[in-house]
Amino acid sequence: MNPGRVPRIGLALGAGGARGWSHIGVLRALEAEGVRPNVVCGTSIGALVGAAYASGDLDRLETWVRGLNWTDVLSLVDPTWRGGFIKGVKLIDFFRRHFEDREIGALGVRYGAVATDLTSGREVTLAEGSVLEAVRASIALPGIFTPVARDGQLLVDGGLVNPVPVSLCRALGAEVVIAVDLGWAKLGRHRASAEAAMPSVLEVFVTSMDIMQVRAARSRLAGEPADALVTPLLPGFGTMEFHRAREAIDEGRAAVQRMLPLIRQVLED
Repeated sequence: MNPGRVPRIGLALGAGGARGWSHIGVLRALEAEGVRPNVVCGTSIGALVGAAYASGDLDRLETWVRGLNWTDVLSLVDPTWRGGFIKGVKLIDFFRRHFEDREIGALGVRYGAVATDLTSGREVTLAEGSVLEAVRASIALPGIFTPVARDGQLLVDGGLVNPVPVSLCRALGAEVVIAVDLGWAKLGRHRASAEAAMPSVLEVFVTSMDIMQVRAARSRLAGEPADALVTPLLPGFGTMEFHRAREAIDEGRAAVQRMLPLIRQVLED
C-alpha cells in the first residue's frame, strides 16, 4: 500500500441468509492482506457477522458456526404464529449468553446495521444502542422472524430496502467502500421441468425473498456503487443451510483473492 495517507475503509456486508457465513472468510482474507476497515455496516446476516467483527468476537463466532449442524440450528427455533414463524428469543438469548452485548458507540470501529420500517417501508439506520438489538432487527426476515418494536416502529429485515449497505458506510465516514454481494450466481440455477418436485411453502417464500433482494441489490449498487465489489459464488447453497459454514467461509476467502488487484488499486489511489 501507499506509504502516504490511508483512506477510511468501509466494508458493506450484504444480506443472503446462510451464504452470509462467507463474510467471515472475506474478513479473514482482508485481514491477511492488512486491510482493516474503519467502518463496518451490514444488512441481515451481514449485520450479524459485522457486529461480531466490530465487537472483537469474530474468532468466537467462526468457531461456533464451523461446528453447527442441523440439530443445533433447530434448537434455536422458537415457533410462533404471531408476526412470523420464529420469535427469535432463543437465538438472541443464545448470543447474550455466549457473546457480550455492547453499545454500538463503544465499539472499536464505526458500526451500523440496516432494518426496514414495516409500516412505512423506509430504510432505518441502526447505529446506536445495543449491538444485539440492532442485529435482531436487521435479521427479522418477514414471515420467518417476528418484527422488532423499537422507537415506535416495527422493524424487519433490512434486505427489503438496502441489501448491500454501501450508502450507510459512506454516511458513517468511509472514503473507500469494499462491498460483499451474496446474490451472485443465486438466480437462474434451476430450470423447471414437469418432473421437478414441487417446492415447499418455505422454499417458495425464501426463494421469492432471495429474488427480491437480488433485484434490490442490483438497483442500489447501480446508483451507489462500491469501489470494489466482492462476489462469493455459492450456487446451490440454500438460504437456510446454516450448517454449511465451512464451504461458505472458504468461498469468502476465494472471492477476496479474485478481487485483490482491484482492492489494492482502490486503496492506493
